[in-house]
Amino acid sequence: MEEYNQIVTVIAMSMGVAWASGINLYAAILMLGIMGATGNVDLPPGLEVLSDPMVIGAAGLMYCVEFFADKVPGVDNGWDAIHTFIRVPAGAILAAGAVGDVSSAASIAAGILGGGMALGTHSLKAGSRVLINTSPEPVSNWTASITEDLAVIGGLWTALHYPTLFVVFLIFFILLMIWLLPKLWRGIKAVFAAIKRFFSSAPENEPQGDFSSNLSESMNSKVNVNESALKMEYKKK
Repeated sequence: MEEYNQIVTVIAMSMGVAWASGINLYAAILMLGIMGATGNVDLPPGLEVLSDPMVIGAAGLMYCVEFFADKVPGVDNGWDAIHTFIRVPAGAILAAGAVGDVSSAASIAAGILGGGMALGTHSLKAGSRVLINTSPEPVSNWTASITEDLAVIGGLWTALHYPTLFVVFLIFFILLMIWLLPKLWRGIKAVFAAIKRFFSSAPENEPQGDFSSNLSESMNSKVNVNESALKMEYKKK
């Protein structure tokens, strides 16, 4: 039973930190660092560095920046695009570190799975923000951002104190993510298609066919005028 609890704890810790990193990396690092520094939780050897005051300070500063950037429509999309290259590898590294001294193979496996988990939650967050930002009012954006921050804090706290409950929650979340991501992708493609049509549509007042016909008629009329002038000049001579 003790071995089973240890396995569940390792899974909850490694996948929990990867799950949280895909949503808000700096909030996850800040929370783990503060809890480790205050003695509220014993961090695995691979994550003890998070309780260093320098790491806590850097994570706190970046969390403040993200707190405001994440609530401005449009800016949050750019922020998410940049953090595709930050959250995913960081989630993999933190997941590998959360395994502790079990084995090198376990650390590598946790890093691979953690990177996939961070990519999934990040894609879900970034994709939903693209669709939310099609609404002109900012309230939905603020609500989504605050909900994500609370979810990271609550999810990590559950992973640390109730690992079995978190694993059950994580299984349902993965199933929900598998169901939602294709729908989000179709919605995102529809948004970008609408933007493309908006910027590439031709003016409706003067269709291309009418312009060509008008130009042809103008050229024919000029040719007729020139022929009439030549005939009149020939008759005079």
